[in-house]
Amino acid sequence: MSTHALADHSAAEMTAGFAAGDFDPLEVLASVQERMDECEPVINALCHRDDARSQAAAAASAQRWHDGQALGPLDGVPVTIKENIARAGVPMPSGHAWVEVPVADHDAPITQRLEEAGAVIVGSTTMPDWGMLSSGVSSLHGITRSPLNPALTTGGSSAGAGAAAAAGYGPIHIGSDIGGSIRLPCTWLGLAGLKPSFGRVPLDAPYLGRCAGPLARTMADVRFAMDVISAPDDRDYTRLPRIARDEADGSPTVPAGGSAFDPRGMRIGLHLDAGCGETVDPETASVIAEAADRFAAAGAEVARLGPFLDDELLRDMDLFWRVRSWSDLRALPVEEQALILPYIQQWAQGGADVSGVRLMECYHSIQEIRRRTVAATAGFDLVLSPVAPEAAFPAEQPMPYPVPGRPMGHIGFTMPYNMSEQPAATVLAGYTSDERTIGLQISGRRFADERVMAAGAWFERTAALAKPVRAVPGSVPEALSA
Repeated sequence: MSTHALADHSAAEMTAGFAAGDFDPLEVLASVQERMDECEPVINALCHRDDARSQAAAAASAQRWHDGQALGPLDGVPVTIKENIARAGVPMPSGHAWVEVPVADHDAPITQRLEEAGAVIVGSTTMPDWGMLSSGVSSLHGITRSPLNPALTTGGSSAGAGAAAAAGYGPIHIGSDIGGSIRLPCTWLGLAGLKPSFGRVPLDAPYLGRCAGPLARTMADVRFAMDVISAPDDRDYTRLPRIARDEADGSPTVPAGGSAFDPRGMRIGLHLDAGCGETVDPETASVIAEAADRFAAAGAEVARLGPFLDDELLRDMDLFWRVRSWSDLRALPVEEQALILPYIQQWAQGGADVSGVRLMECYHSIQEIRRRTVAATAGFDLVLSPVAPEAAFPAEQPMPYPVPGRPMGHIGFTMPYNMSEQPAATVLAGYTSDERTIGLQISGRRFADERVMAAGAWFERTAALAKPVRAVPGSVPEALSA
């Protein structure tokens, strides 16, 4: 496979090249478009690609750089956004088949901030039906596949965002996360990402636990994106202020490059047993323990954090989401209900006959998840854990387990931080014996987004792991192309 160097540049390298006149945004866009042409027939990361619109944006950016009037740190940088983030005039199907796909009539806050900063939005990325699967399986899009190995899942629900990041469709890709949907693609694709503190990145449709954030190849690019998309917007009534250089808990300033991050004196938790759901695979546990050893060797006090959730709480969280999806399902016309992925139909029907009292019990369980998570992690500056109990599974499976109807047993490490509103970053931590990627989750106290990004950047720099290699486009096993 040929390597298109401009498509693989970081955001900082791109803008430095623009400023120096070494290349311009049009050349970068052409490189990214060539990469998309090469990979899309296999990985299926994009649900909407508007070359004319992105070409015009890149041309305008090139002129600004020529005139010395760049708009900001992302001017001319190619980005993608998940299909559930509104972009005026662009289809917004939320991953499922429709009789007539709805088209957004406005720009979401994220879209506005990116375009105000001059970013070139090259496309919208795929997701599974309603974002309720941890894979790239969709009734509308088919299957989104890993660029590292097309036989394997991307993870989800930010499936296309993860695939686009791993394939090199530019440096920055915006996803969303209500229980792990940014971090799961990151662990199964060897990426960096951030599920920010709740409200840190404004949304035009905020919802309990839902956050939006970046997926990228490095934590530095995650931070580049956060500097732009975290700008306040009053449409989000849960919004937080823009990230401050000093954290609200009084911890020192720590830039994303990691140079000022120092684990010495920090108390760091090592969390290897979620207390609920699937058991952690021994290879995954070993890689995460080795990552914690790196923090300890640099002077941190690392202590085991025991399990703090249980299967009953996990089942109640799952049931709460089933009721929400059942409400969405029954609101559709009958002919469109039939188009929803059968796996999702069956899963959502588990919420069909839930009483108001039972739903309130589930809501109270969510508050208990929040209470336990905050209480368990309060004594630590950071907590290190797996993202998921297992490595990537076959791309055709909607979930890590093939049997439909089971509670989501793979989100015991990720979902708690959505409900507690705490930030959680992911970086590549290592590989299984068969070369599947394993991500390290680094969580922090609420509002400590800076700290978890800095810790992730520090780990990337000190671990210096080899980045995963893209598979050659077209080299898909015969069973997949049949």
